[in-house]
Amino acid sequence: MDTLSYKTVSANKATVTKEWVLVDADGQNLGRLASRVAILLRGKHKPNFTPHVDCGDNVIVINAEKINLTGNKWTDKSYIRHTGYPGGQRSLTATELFDKNPTRLVEKSVKGMLPKNKLGAQLFRNLTVVAGAEHKHEAQKPKAIKLNDIN
Repeated sequence: MDTLSYKTVSANKATVTKEWVLVDADGQNLGRLASRVAILLRGKHKPNFTPHVDCGDNVIVINAEKINLTGNKWTDKSYIRHTGYPGGQRSLTATELFDKNPTRLVEKSVKGMLPKNKLGAQLFRNLTVVAGAEHKHEAQKPKAIKLNDIN
């Protein structure tokens, strides 16, 4: 065989095709929603996925206040942060964090499933989470997607 009949094609910033996707979080479990949104942000559902390139879609998550947590996670799951001062460790339960800002639960869970580097920070900027059904990206004509279709 003289010639190569196949080639591995790597995507780059110029060849990648980004779309706008709308995800409804109404009645969804938090972890399952977050993992599937992370797949969409990363671009792993596309045939031209390249690990070091932002080839994922722009994702809008609506109805974040209707998210579901199973078991006792509303009271037992804690979110820990540090102020930077000695003895400055602070923690909130999922209920307290949800009462402060209902979109923060979804944002934190999706961010935890993205790479911990510059690429992950760039991918996180492609995520918009809103409480309620109204969002500011109507002009982009996002395509509504069923989360169960994504593996």
